[in-house]
Amino acid sequence: MLFLGLGIVLLLLKYLEIGAVAAWDWWVVLSPFALAVAWWTWADWSGYTKRKAMERENARKQARINKSREALGLKTRRR
Repeated sequence: MLFLGLGIVLLLLKYLEIGAVAAWDWWVVLSPFALAVAWWTWADWSGYTKRKAMERENARKQARINKSREALGLKTRRR
């Protein structure tokens, strides 16, 4: 997401001819978009995206369990 945001900012600066970015070549301005595609491809290929989603899901599940235990007056387990 960082590469995508950077690419949009650089694209706007180049298009509106603001600052030093106006003198840069187009391939330099558009390179963050290529890096974003490379990042997303690697993240999907390596399982990074799925692993992070599972970690978030497990954390939410554990938070629900802890909240239920506290509502019942039971001690929560420490990991």
